[in-house]
Amino acid sequence: MSVKYVPIIWNRQKRRYDRIMLMAVGLYLLFFTGLQLVLFPEISPETLIIRGTATLAFIFLHVILLIGPLSRLDKRFLPLLYNRRHLGVTMFLIALVHGLFSLIQFHALGDVHPLVSLFTSNMAYGTLADFPFQVLGFFALLILFLMAATSHDFWLKNLGPRFWKGLHMMVYLAYGLILLHVLLGVLQQETSPVLALITGMGLATVVSIHLTSAIKGMREEKQLVQKANDEYLEVCHIKDILENRAKVVVCGGEEIAIFKYDGKVSAVNNVCKHQNGPLGEGKIVDGCITCPWHGYQYLPKNGQSPPPFTEKVATYDVKVLDGRVFVNPLPYAEGTARPPAIIS
Repeated sequence: MSVKYVPIIWNRQKRRYDRIMLMAVGLYLLFFTGLQLVLFPEISPETLIIRGTATLAFIFLHVILLIGPLSRLDKRFLPLLYNRRHLGVTMFLIALVHGLFSLIQFHALGDVHPLVSLFTSNMAYGTLADFPFQVLGFFALLILFLMAATSHDFWLKNLGPRFWKGLHMMVYLAYGLILLHVLLGVLQQETSPVLALITGMGLATVVSIHLTSAIKGMREEKQLVQKANDEYLEVCHIKDILENRAKVVVCGGEEIAIFKYDGKVSAVNNVCKHQNGPLGEGKIVDGCITCPWHGYQYLPKNGQSPPPFTEKVATYDVKVLDGRVFVNPLPYAEGTARPPAIIS
């Protein structure tokens, strides 16, 4: 969180995250290179680069897609979520190397411009077996470029959270295009079922983890005990909320994060104003609700960011009776101070 645009607001966690990520990139490429040289001693350096970067980018894309739902299933994954954009930009750069080397090796040796050759060298768009799969990879790479190029907060601010979020949800379209790129490309030439099995396992993992996360969210919503107490709804027991953490409930179609801290309870809207991050998956740091995605902070008593920041979220009335927590689902205007409930 910063009052001005900077390329990266470095901190200890970001440096540690990036070191581990770059170390993983280097170790994987070394392992993959050694394995390829053993299995295919005659392999050319260009082909080695194309294969290595393709498999690494594909693995990274699966990891990126899994971080969000895993963070909702287990809070221990939240540190990965905090710097997911670093992983996304790195994945795009790796995929770009793969795309450039593929374009050079397969389309740059003739009289036609490489990009023109990419779209015209194979015109069998009406068949499945001979479909020009490289075109699918090109459009997937274009989507990844748009996401990487707009990952900075400048674009989030100027494009608007809703448009920016919609743009970055296109990662699922890119994933689908890459799956088809693989299925109609390299898998058509493979005689061994190993690569197809790994690809299928990756798809099954992404789908199953997303479904599990969604089912958990729906179950938690259904388990919300909506016992009327004046205008309040009973949402949980005070013991269900960890100190300096939150319980997220859904009331009236809105997600509400109920935080317990210093013998008090406060409730705010669960959606961070920065990138619609889940405030309830964060914690209270130095007296402020801190978003787990990028560290944006809000005071629990009024939903306001501490000066000089100006972000605000809606607040709600809460009370605690006999250890049971009640919330009024009617929100106050963003930034409205509401007295916290005292835990007796």
